[in-house]
Amino acid sequence: MTETKQERFQFGENWSDFLRILSDEHIREAEKALSAFLGDINFIGKRFLDIGSGSGLHSLVARKMGAEVVSFDYDLQSVACTKELKSRYFPNDQSWKIEQGSVLDREYIDSLGYFDVSYAWGVLHHTDVLWQALYNAQRPVQEGGLLFVAIYNDQGVISAVWKTVKRLYCSGWLGRMSMITIFYPFFLLSGLIIDIIHLRNPTTRYREHKKYRGMSLVHDWRDWLGGYPFEPAEPARTISFYKNLGLELIKFLPTGHGFGNNQFLFCRVTQPS
Repeated sequence: MTETKQERFQFGENWSDFLRILSDEHIREAEKALSAFLGDINFIGKRFLDIGSGSGLHSLVARKMGAEVVSFDYDLQSVACTKELKSRYFPNDQSWKIEQGSVLDREYIDSLGYFDVSYAWGVLHHTDVLWQALYNAQRPVQEGGLLFVAIYNDQGVISAVWKTVKRLYCSGWLGRMSMITIFYPFFLLSGLIIDIIHLRNPTTRYREHKKYRGMSLVHDWRDWLGGYPFEPAEPARTISFYKNLGLELIKFLPTGHGFGNNQFLFCRVTQPS
C-alpha cells in the first residue's frame, strides 16, 4: 500500500511543543547522556553530524561542547525547531549549519564531507527503508571516527502489533484519539503498578525522565505511539551489517524494556569502497 502523508507521524509538531518546556536542566542532562555514551571525548575541533536533528537538542549539546555541527532533518518543522534552538543559544554562529535533507539521499549525504561523529538516535527506523538509511548514515564517518545509532529492538510479533498501533495513530483524528485513549491510561497505570511494587514515589518517573537524554516523558509517549513508519532491527543483524562495512562495535546498550531503542557505538576501522 502506498503511504500517504497522513500516515507519517509529524515529528516536528511534537518537537515544537517540547521546545516550549525545554529548560537548562534538560540541556544539562542531554549533555551528560551524550558524554557518557561517547566516552567523554573532547569535542573541540571535531565535526559532528546530527542525522534527523528533531528538536535540535543534541545538536545544541554538541555545539556547546565545542564541536562544529551540521544538522539536518527531513521534516521541515523539525528543521525549524533546530534553527530556533540555534537562534536562542548560538545566533549567527558559523560553526553550526542546519539544513533540510534526507538520509536516504546518498548524493546529499556524500556532499556533507567527513565527520568525527555521525549521530542518528531514534531516526533511521522511521525512514521506511531502514537498511538503506543505516548504510548512508555510516558513509560520512571518517577513519577513526564514531557512528552512534539507536534503533528500535525487533521483538517479532510484538513489534508487528506496535507497528499496527502506530499506523492507526497516524491514520487520522479518530485513530489518534483512539490510541491515546487506550494507551495513555495504560502507560500511567503500568508505571504506577511498577512503582508501587518497587516502593517508589510514582511522581519520580515524571520528574526525573529528563535524565534520559534530556527528554520529556509525555513527548516520548507521543513519539512512541505515533512514530510511523516503523522498522525495528535485531541487534546482531545491525552489528554484522556494520562490521561488513568496516566499523567495529565498541559499545552496546540494549533497551531495558524490550520495545525501546538499542544503542550502538561503532568506530570506523577502514573506509568503505
